[in-house]
Amino acid sequence: MLDASGGKGPAGRDTPAARAKGGLLVVGSFVALLFVIELINMLTLHALNRTFGLRSRSLDGILDILTFPLLHANLSHLLSNTLPLIIFGFLVFLSGLRVFLTALAFSWLGSGLVVWLIGGGGITVGASGLVFGLFAFLLVRGFFNRNWWQILLSIVLFIAYGSILFGVLPTVASFVSWQAHLGGAVGGVLAAVLLRPGRTAAGNLTKVNKTPRTQ
Repeated sequence: MLDASGGKGPAGRDTPAARAKGGLLVVGSFVALLFVIELINMLTLHALNRTFGLRSRSLDGILDILTFPLLHANLSHLLSNTLPLIIFGFLVFLSGLRVFLTALAFSWLGSGLVVWLIGGGGITVGASGLVFGLFAFLLVRGFFNRNWWQILLSIVLFIAYGSILFGVLPTVASFVSWQAHLGGAVGGVLAAVLLRPGRTAAGNLTKVNKTPRTQ
């Protein structure tokens, strides 16, 4: 937003407070959407799951990659994903909208692709792949960014939530889609790799510092 003088006014500044407010709005709206969808799903006896849930290795299942994280088996399933989704999503959003959307997209696609490729029988639904992706992103990004505050946050998060990483193992529970968890986590790590600083900045720095030779 620009002020009357043409410069950036206070409303247009990208401050931590503005990012926190934006994070609450965006992540909160997304979670609210999940509850609205679950309400519709319950009223239709979860017919949405049968139509838009992800079926592995089926041609029509490719499109279901875009929809399956929005659906849940029941209200308890959604509630189990709600708090970590809000916490991890909010923390990622503090780094900016572009970072949040990149981490979310890679977690979403990574989760869906792995389920589609190596998932078991039946229909897979749920946002837990997004939870694992955002969590993995938060765990590793500090090491790529060489940011001690982010590394400290990753340590705190690992102590508090590290046990959920057992969800990527095939032997945890037969009714849990470890493939979705694994794919989401891989996607989160790939997003952290993609967003790491250095390559473009280093290239620009080289060009700036390079001085012409004199003869």
